[in-house]
Amino acid sequence: MSITSTRLTECGVPPFVPDTPAARADLAAQYTTVSRLDQGIGLVLEELREAGYENDTLIIYSSDNGIPFPNGRTNLYHSGTAEPMLVSSPERRERWGESSQAFVSLLDITPTILDWFSVPYPLYRLPGSPAAVLLTGRSLLPALEAEPTDWFTVFSSQSLHEVTMYYPTRSVLQGAYHLLHNLHYRMPFPIDQDLYVSPTFQDLLNRTRSREPTHWFKSLEQYYYRERWELYDTRSDPLEVRNLASDASYSAVLEELQQRLKKWQWETGDPWVCGPDYVLEAKLTPQCRPLYNSL
Repeated sequence: MSITSTRLTECGVPPFVPDTPAARADLAAQYTTVSRLDQGIGLVLEELREAGYENDTLIIYSSDNGIPFPNGRTNLYHSGTAEPMLVSSPERRERWGESSQAFVSLLDITPTILDWFSVPYPLYRLPGSPAAVLLTGRSLLPALEAEPTDWFTVFSSQSLHEVTMYYPTRSVLQGAYHLLHNLHYRMPFPIDQDLYVSPTFQDLLNRTRSREPTHWFKSLEQYYYRERWELYDTRSDPLEVRNLASDASYSAVLEELQQRLKKWQWETGDPWVCGPDYVLEAKLTPQCRPLYNSL
């Protein structure tokens, strides 16, 4: 199955993707890939049924990142972290076919599987670390019985996609507010190699170079160069284009989310917890030591 050229103009273009013929062709290929994947999943489920494991198998389906387009994969914007998350348990059929508005992430997969097998998380420490390793996710099994009422916070982290595109970013999404911390904000955002050669990005480059309309919601310069802190109200700004971090009326929100993000970084042993203006020295007190680098 493939999307024919007559249907190319009918492809829905996400608002964060340039609405150009090149991008539409890329999206058509993406939809064809998704269709083939759906067929493959159907074959796996059929094998489960034929083998007699349909009623004792927990099924989890997700992805490793967002869509591979500009502003998508390798970004911690919603367009880069939006992934499928389908969970089906034969023991919890109350919500089969329903969707949930709860905030979840890939960190929840391990707790979910441990919960399914009734296996407690083991207490262990990494070599040289006095603190026990924490399991920061949560089991998704309760959400299969009833809609959670307090799952409205989720964290995300990105350091590099390829060794040549290093750009550490941390973020927290709490309710409608999304905070991103770009640690290397003074350098241009790097482009991974397979995105660079894509028709969509090549078209974006050519249009920018020739000063033609890009039909994109931001410029390449805005995409490359970002503020250290980015704060968005996703209710009124779902595309995340109006940075509220310097808006005094959101200072309380900014401070709360910064503290929440920092706490999560300490809990997860993030080596970038002190960056970019401090360096982490675990054997000293305090552990964050100033670099006096004017950041």
